[in-house]
Amino acid sequence: MSDTIIVVLYAYRQINLLKGFIMLKKWLFSFVIILGLVIAGCSDDANKNESTNYSEEMNYTITGLEPGAGQTETNEVAIDTYDSLTGWTQDLSSTGAMLSALDEAIKKEEPIMITAWSPHYMFAKWDIKYLEDPEGVYGEAESVHTLTRLGLKEDNPDAYTILERIKFELEDVEEGLLEAQDREFEDLTRDWVDDNQEIIEGWIKGVSENNGDSIELVTTPWDDALFSSNVAKHVLSDHGFDAHITSVDPAVLFESIAQGEGDATLSPWLPSTHGVFYDEYEGKFEDIGVNLEGAQIGLAVPSYMEIDSLSDLEPKE
Repeated sequence: MSDTIIVVLYAYRQINLLKGFIMLKKWLFSFVIILGLVIAGCSDDANKNESTNYSEEMNYTITGLEPGAGQTETNEVAIDTYDSLTGWTQDLSSTGAMLSALDEAIKKEEPIMITAWSPHYMFAKWDIKYLEDPEGVYGEAESVHTLTRLGLKEDNPDAYTILERIKFELEDVEEGLLEAQDREFEDLTRDWVDDNQEIIEGWIKGVSENNGDSIELVTTPWDDALFSSNVAKHVLSDHGFDAHITSVDPAVLFESIAQGEGDATLSPWLPSTHGVFYDEYEGKFEDIGVNLEGAQIGLAVPSYMEIDSLSDLEPKE
């Protein structure tokens, strides 16, 4: 083999070695960068987890309702039940004050935990979520039922049929409740009925126009009940009935239906919230079904808070 060929082969080999070295250097450089980013990310997550103590930032406080409110008492049961809530207290004032505090905290992206229930416009206005309740202190999700007096089906089958068909979606009710902050329920629900004629047609399909039969609807003073009752009133009135609404407390409501003074109600939350009255008067009314699914109570936080359960909180040391 001539000297020239040897030199050429040697040079070719050196070039290939150099190319390999350059490729290895590039690969090592990329690996170091990626490894650095991973380590930095893990460090950030660790620092975030170490620095974000939501319980401490909330001063181990539930932003609550009025003293003596039913859910205020349930919150105390939760504090006694969960080890994660040991040492916590409630800041009690009013529903309005609680929602103002929620609004202020969300504007600043600060942690806050409030007393919540659905349906309520708070879920339409703000991006919040319930915390899981593994101990079941707040009970399961409830349903809102339609009850009628005994004999309504025989006395007025058309009204009975319409009332039996009335069903709501939780989101629709909460959007309505948000709008109701600036409007009267009478006007708001009038527009809701006018804007949802496809739904209404399903409720009144095959039902003859009425000639003015009186229908007495009884409701609790809760906003969700006022919304559903006013919708029912408009639908019945538009179909020829002479429909009226009376707002009373739950005990009087059940007594009124049981004694036949009221024809129907779309208000009772079951099985828990109004279960005592339901059991007391059972057999003296007819339960014609659920008009709203997903009624619930509990504790809620803004969705940007990275916790999912009451067990994720920390006790006060």
